[in-house]
Amino acid sequence: MNLVLLLPEDLTAPDRARLTGRRLAHVREVHRAAVGDELAVGLLGGKMGRGRVLRLDEEALDLELRLDQAPPPKLPLTLLIAVPRPKVLNRVVAAAASLGASRIVLLNAWKVEKAYWASPRMKPENLREQLILGLEQAKDTVLPELRLARLFRPFVEDALPGLLAGGTGLMAHPGTGAPVPKVLTAPITLAIGPEGGWVEAEVQSLLRAGLKPLDLGPRILRTETALAALVGKLF
Repeated sequence: MNLVLLLPEDLTAPDRARLTGRRLAHVREVHRAAVGDELAVGLLGGKMGRGRVLRLDEEALDLELRLDQAPPPKLPLTLLIAVPRPKVLNRVVAAAASLGASRIVLLNAWKVEKAYWASPRMKPENLREQLILGLEQAKDTVLPELRLARLFRPFVEDALPGLLAGGTGLMAHPGTGAPVPKVLTAPITLAIGPEGGWVEAEVQSLLRAGLKPLDLGPRILRTETALAALVGKLF
């Protein structure tokens, strides 16, 4: 936790906050803070700054706040990510938030098992928690927009063209041999398929929608690895 992220309900006054639970435990056990110390803090959806510890014990952490810094700008990036295995999902969502994506779409695909959508990790409260963990890691306060697209074809045909308007669309898929384009027009929409890649019908649908193929080479990467590698190449 590089940033203690405050929720509006944590505020006890405009310049005061009280924390309990996970964040209290982290400040005590990892930061090992003491009364008088200052921590990097930020208000969800708002500014960042410093929080001076007024009280720190087993019951609560009280902070005096000075929020005077803007959060880092979001990347002009929409990520279309085929829903990964449940045990990978948390890492992917948190990583996407920490990398600064403006929008994340969790998308169905042929190789996405139906059971993935029924996983408790797909529940809104868990996804929001992972986004918050990503913000805490990256020292950001602004949540990316998150969408769930359970139906591949309606999303690609009806919603995707609007996301692509005026920007660049890219589809990561092994075996195309296509390098990262040298000239990119922002915003960028990047589609990352299942770890085995998109099936041919999905590839053709994404190409018709206006995405250009992109190939990271012969190695088949895990979703979270491909995500970091691709964002690093693009930005």
